[in-house]
Amino acid sequence: MRKLDRRQALWTIGAAGAGLAAGAAPEFLRGTGTPRTRHHLRTVAHTARTDPGYAHGRPLQALRRPIHSLHDLQPAAPPNAVALTIDDGPHPVWTPKMLELLAELGVPATFSLIGVQVTEYPQLVRRIVDSGHQVSDHTVTHPLNLPALADAKIREEIGGAHDRIAQISGVAPKFFRSPGGAWSQRILDIATEHDMICIDWQVDPRDWARPGTTTITDRLLRAQAGDILLCHDGGGDRSETIRALRTVIPALKGRGLTFVAL
Repeated sequence: MRKLDRRQALWTIGAAGAGLAAGAAPEFLRGTGTPRTRHHLRTVAHTARTDPGYAHGRPLQALRRPIHSLHDLQPAAPPNAVALTIDDGPHPVWTPKMLELLAELGVPATFSLIGVQVTEYPQLVRRIVDSGHQVSDHTVTHPLNLPALADAKIREEIGGAHDRIAQISGVAPKFFRSPGGAWSQRILDIATEHDMICIDWQVDPRDWARPGTTTITDRLLRAQAGDILLCHDGGGDRSETIRALRTVIPALKGRGLTFVAL
């Protein structure tokens, strides 16, 4: 199945309704406990847009193509690293369960967030960041036909989610993932204008289709060093994903692989 079609059944129901360190978050991802005032949020949003390197103290080097492997990133990830990415949240039921599991197993992840849900569940967005995880822009409404949209609409989808995440969490997303893995040069250009690196994946267990815990587990266990793994906490019942990861994460660690956030 082509990536563009991989979540069509799920999202036609209505999507709008619903650095590298293993276990340790960079300083800019950690919660400070300081209340976020309107002035603070405006300042963060402005700084994120005008100085994309503010969080790291250096400019972000945005790539002109989506990355499928940690080996594509600079600086390079540890040679035995894998990255877990969690898409389509935040979700009021499954995101907390995912965060609890990751905390229990000591694993950082990258959450690709949908803008409408960022606005609906701001406390979960802040919890993701305060827990030491990375955040990624996944558009405002998750349109699977993003490449076919008008230029203004693509800008609204990408830029709108970027700004919502920055304003609510205090962290500007450094990564963008197109819904369904649907890419075009225009999408790459607009993401780059927002100083975001476009990310794809290497291992897709198709957990969104709920094929069963055993199937999801078997597919994820195929991961090799450098792979980016795709899972979901939004879009429906994710109990199978949670159960699968409870087995997969210790198993991959047992093979000597280290989990990193992008």
